Amino acid sequence: MTRPTPKEIKPIAHIAGVPVDDEIATRISNAIGPAFEGFVAIAGTLPFDLEPATYVLAQTQKVSK
Repeated sequence: MTRPTPKEIKPIAHIAGVPVDDEIATRISNAIGPAFEGFVAIAGTLPFDLEPATYVLAQTQKVSK
């Protein structure tokens, strides 16, 4: 498992119904990249999947009080 690139993130986001532009895809890649890098030592040994498409939704949700 390698750090996803913006080019890989865009179609994943689109399929999830959250299309993103190049700038946001780059931000997502930079935000989740460290998580992938942290698992390099055990890559391929755990069933692990990240869904970067929901990142934009999480970042744009308004918190109601």
